[in-house]
Amino acid sequence: MPEVIFTGPDGRLEGRVHQNTKSPNAPLAIILHPHPQLGGTMNNRIVYEIYHAFVDRGFTVMRFNFRGVGRSQGEFDHGVGELSDAAAALDWLQSFNPNASECWVAGFSFGAWIGMQLLMRRPEIAGFLSIAPPANSYDFSFLAPCPSSGLILHGKQDRVVPEADVAKLYERLSAQKGLDIKYIELEGANHFFDNRIDAMKEVIENYLDWRLGQDPGID
Repeated sequence: MPEVIFTGPDGRLEGRVHQNTKSPNAPLAIILHPHPQLGGTMNNRIVYEIYHAFVDRGFTVMRFNFRGVGRSQGEFDHGVGELSDAAAALDWLQSFNPNASECWVAGFSFGAWIGMQLLMRRPEIAGFLSIAPPANSYDFSFLAPCPSSGLILHGKQDRVVPEADVAKLYERLSAQKGLDIKYIELEGANHFFDNRIDAMKEVIENYLDWRLGQDPGID
């Protein structure tokens, strides 16, 4: 996992990249961490597990620290600057992988909100993972229409983001024609998937295998 420092819109940004050196056409994925002011970093356990789920499936993958986190320069910008950071990260990754077959974005909590905004701005993004999206505290109405299919994963015992808010987000997206949005509620999981990390990872891996054509059995 080589450390990288790349130029963001408000200074240097710190990241980790796994480069698939065996295939010049390997797909790309960027993973976005939870709220910077609530301890979120690229080393968050959920971010780390998502990162490796993509690595294990042959992706070239980046996770990075938003501005003001770790060695990344700048200050928290309430999502506006963080979206610009994510766009800069994708630009950087694409500059070294111009022949990538496709691109994915994944985010946890605050990172899920940023990831869905990036999805709207970058038509090359073919799929998304939205883990515990904070649909109660952030506006997702910009997803009109959502341009790509993906997975929404929510803990059934989440006390930070009520299930009803995430269900409304799913219902709005699933009503759009041409999309296949999977919504999975994980039994026994809270917002941080405490003691349910392995089950969370299994859901993500099964979904990716299905989308990538490696497991046609998911419903």
